[in-house]
Amino acid sequence: MTVEVIAIGGYEEVGKNMTAIMVNNEIIILDMGIHLDRISIHEDTDIDRMHSLDLIERGVIPNDTLMQKVDGKVKAIVFSHGHLDHIGAVAKLAHRYDAPIIATPYTSSLIEKTIKGERKFDVDNPLRTLNPGGKVKISENIVLEFVQSTHSIPQAVFPVLHTPDGVIVYALDFKFDDHQKISPPPDYDRLRELGDKGILALIVETTNANQYDEVKTYSEKVAKTILEDLMKAPLAEKAGMIITTFSSHIERLQTIADIAKESHREIMFLGRSMERFCGLAQSLGILNLPKNAQVIGNSKMVNKALMLAEDNREEYLLVTTGHQGEPDALLPRIASNRTPFNVAKGDNVIISAPIIPNPTNKANRHIMEQKLISKGARLYSNAHVSGHAGREDHRDFLRMLKPKHIVPAHGDLEMLVAYGELAEEEGYRIGNNVHILRNGQSFVIGEDIDNVDNLQ
Repeated sequence: MTVEVIAIGGYEEVGKNMTAIMVNNEIIILDMGIHLDRISIHEDTDIDRMHSLDLIERGVIPNDTLMQKVDGKVKAIVFSHGHLDHIGAVAKLAHRYDAPIIATPYTSSLIEKTIKGERKFDVDNPLRTLNPGGKVKISENIVLEFVQSTHSIPQAVFPVLHTPDGVIVYALDFKFDDHQKISPPPDYDRLRELGDKGILALIVETTNANQYDEVKTYSEKVAKTILEDLMKAPLAEKAGMIITTFSSHIERLQTIADIAKESHREIMFLGRSMERFCGLAQSLGILNLPKNAQVIGNSKMVNKALMLAEDNREEYLLVTTGHQGEPDALLPRIASNRTPFNVAKGDNVIISAPIIPNPTNKANRHIMEQKLISKGARLYSNAHVSGHAGREDHRDFLRMLKPKHIVPAHGDLEMLVAYGELAEEEGYRIGNNVHILRNGQSFVIGEDIDNVDNLQ
């Protein structure tokens, strides 16, 4: 038996994640994501109506045409969690493969909604759910296991492939958080058990690998304390109040609702993506909103809600999209006077999200923040803890799993190399058992890195 890792997307950028694992001639595809930055650059990009080849050319989705050169049969398409940089391309690519889609129930619901919104392709791949902790036999040679993880979205897992040659762990994305309200802690016992059994290869995210001053990622419990401190006074004031955060961060949204439920304010979660993620989480019993909260996604209804808040600003808490300053998201539109709600002097705005580090986001966020400040708003920026493992978390992970081979992923070259350097501190060697790949490259596990193939 031979095991080959094929890097399709996410090995040159943060986004459009897609990897294929081939065991002999059987292939498991892991994730099909989009590159959100490229959508911002190409403002006319209407994903639902565009052809996959056009989106590949624009760099929005992974270039999976290289799979035509791979002599194998795709047996399953597996998803680690429901963020768009991991599931966003499913409706554009999955139909090319005669294989089922496998994901946790919440991720499956998000995928199903994405497929229903597709306007270019018919996607009829069977959609199968697997709970964290569950196993399913893919073929005679491959068993898929979902090991419980934690991230900034519910039901994130480590997909684990059991093959005759050994175990392969796919760790995109994760943090070690023992104190989330919605998600249980990672299954450390199972991870250690797998490490003792022997891990052939670890494919691992590198999001914070080059953040040398952020050695440990703190729990959502810390974010809750931060928000409790920041929200206490503004909730009691007779002024407008806005919070913006990731619409997929159900744990954070639950925290905001829990803090505000005893206040006199009505909580309004506003925006299409808020409706998408919150609505599904509510339907599955993951999100439990108080009676004084509602989720509004329809644009006309959002405007009506904003009109109510404009006239009675002290009676509402607005939870909005737009934490990166994306021009068409709700908070940037509020800041630019493009909605019925106008920020007034003394209003409070809490941004519960970091700036995702790229020039476009930095510029958009700066412009939005300056507009809000110029209107007299009091701004609380970056009330947040990361959803990604820090460097010392990664060190613990390596010691837990003890993989024979490491494939850094989910990052640009600087991030991949930074992870490689961290691995070298743990006794690994770049070019020997740490394999830094680029999109379109593949290698057979156990062979020298010099034998990397370029498939594009």
